Amino acid sequence: MAKKADYLREVLAWPDAPSGVLVVAERAELAARRADLEATFTLVTARSFARPAVTAECAARFLEIGGYLIVSEPPEDLGASRWPPEGLAQLGLKALGRRRHGAAFQVLVKESATDPTYPRPIGIPGKRPLF
Repeated sequence: MAKKADYLREVLAWPDAPSGVLVVAERAELAARRADLEATFTLVTARSFARPAVTAECAARFLEIGGYLIVSEPPEDLGASRWPPEGLAQLGLKALGRRRHGAAFQVLVKESATDPTYPRPIGIPGKRPLF
């Protein structure tokens, strides 16, 4: 984790890199509970993180209401069952649909506050996914 975070920090130091980016090298389940990170971001991205249920659960508390979660998706469309509305609603999220711009992405928006029980403790989201 530290090696990837160091690489991202190095890239963000390049002259034309975007500003206002924060790199956090922590387990998502822990970082999402930090008061300085909760409901702070308008955009969270995830690539090769975990199954949809785990990714959504770990990302939801980082987003402010109206913020977006953009998740890389497999090239083939596996259907809406990957992002079921009832499962996402538990986290305050709604899927806006799959987009393709070369690669495929799922776009989600945070519509309401995430219950403070999420994300669950380390490892639980993966062992007992919400959907």
